[in-house]
Amino acid sequence: MNKELIIDAASGDINIALLEDKKLVELTKEKSNLQFAVGDIYLGKVKKLMPGLNAAFVDVGFEKDAFLHYLDLGPQFRTLHKYLDFNYNRKGKIPSFQKFKRERDIDKDGKITDVVNPGQLVMVQIAKEPISTKGPRLTSEISIAGRNLVLIPFSEKVSVSQKIGSEEERKRLRMLVGSIKPANYGVIVRTVAEGRKVKDLDLELKALVRKWESAFDTGKGAKPPHLFISELNRTSTILRDVLSVSFNNIYVNNETILRELREYISTIAPEKEKIVKPYSGSVPIFEHFGIEKQIKSSFGKTVSFRNGAYLIIEHTEALHVVDVNSGNRSKNVSDQETNAFETNVAAAEEIARQLRLRDMGGIIVIDFIDMKTSDHKQQITERMRKVMENDRAKHSILPLSKFGIMQITRQRVRPEMNINTTEKCPTCMGTGEISPSILFVDKIENHISDILQKQKHKTLTLKVHSYVAAYIGKGLFSLKVRWRFRFKCRIQVMGISSYDFLEYHIYDKHGEEITF
Repeated sequence: MNKELIIDAASGDINIALLEDKKLVELTKEKSNLQFAVGDIYLGKVKKLMPGLNAAFVDVGFEKDAFLHYLDLGPQFRTLHKYLDFNYNRKGKIPSFQKFKRERDIDKDGKITDVVNPGQLVMVQIAKEPISTKGPRLTSEISIAGRNLVLIPFSEKVSVSQKIGSEEERKRLRMLVGSIKPANYGVIVRTVAEGRKVKDLDLELKALVRKWESAFDTGKGAKPPHLFISELNRTSTILRDVLSVSFNNIYVNNETILRELREYISTIAPEKEKIVKPYSGSVPIFEHFGIEKQIKSSFGKTVSFRNGAYLIIEHTEALHVVDVNSGNRSKNVSDQETNAFETNVAAAEEIARQLRLRDMGGIIVIDFIDMKTSDHKQQITERMRKVMENDRAKHSILPLSKFGIMQITRQRVRPEMNINTTEKCPTCMGTGEISPSILFVDKIENHISDILQKQKHKTLTLKVHSYVAAYIGKGLFSLKVRWRFRFKCRIQVMGISSYDFLEYHIYDKHGEEITF
């Protein structure tokens, strides 16, 4: 499978598109001032206990207090709290983490009031970003993720990903990591570590240990709420999780991020450094790679997917509902059972893509087209499980019910991606009244004339909607040619499909927009 990552950072915010075989499967819009990313570790303060929920609310700096359930404290909570308290109350040298005496694990069926008190300082990690009116969801079972390994302080367990098929390889990795692991640390070996040499794993393990222990030096004396360890930005996180041999290209239109990505990849996979490539074209990067068009066609209530079939996707507070419709396809197939089965197979592929693309989490209910054959129902369930194998979010898929309903639960760690694909009427701008559209080209011509009267330009670039660009360039003696002879200026016309129908912008030869 051909994988490409397209990163648009020209506007200050970072938009990340993951393409598989040129098809958009994941889209991330990261604000430059994003806070409370999953994986960030905070020093927080317990505001109040909720015995009825067996949970506590913790202040980590968000406007709503974050939620910490007893089951998310982790078995080593007492040891972590003792070490934290020891460091904040002790003057002088910080005690060795690897020699620190561990406390007994907390009871799995205990109460929050047994181990946590109001006003207590706690070290917590963001498990879910703030969603809607809810604050972040927290955990005290700290984990620090690397490319091949995940470090767990105050644990001694070594676990190996079950996705590594070879039992012999899992045994090798378990013994290898166990031999290099420092005391008071547990390690989870990730799937991508398969076949890795001890040198690579040892270097990464030491870096993760250094990252954890050095944070106590820099954070000593800080008052809560305090960001203790920041997770990688979303770009690097995606790279860390999805970078593989099949990753072909990464295109980015920002020099700073380009440099950061190359430095990051050189540390985790030096042989892949050349896949990071700069993009400096005049056409917006998402437009150049066809992503804008895919966004327009993939978001919204109705999504077409094959031969006239389409999905209707509705979102509620409690769950997401997906309805599968055969549309015009039913007219082309005489056998209703065959039509339903083939449509449902294609729908399963598109639904799996939509779940990743929109990052839909929680409960998803899918109403497939009714099928009579039990074998067909079983095949649809198996197909859905197969196409969701590449989904990194934890999920569970139940078989089709007798009513043709499938239920899926999918891990929700951040707000759902929601893009409004509708546009304000380009002719009336929402007023209900329009000026004569036949005068639009005259308006552009007059604007060009005004620009050239005030400034001398040998080259101008006019960016308009693709349909308008086709009209301006139509014919042997087109408007573009006539303008060139009239103004003695080379005018390049560029079609941008993401523009509103009557939107246009004019740029000089340096790519700077001329606004007067």
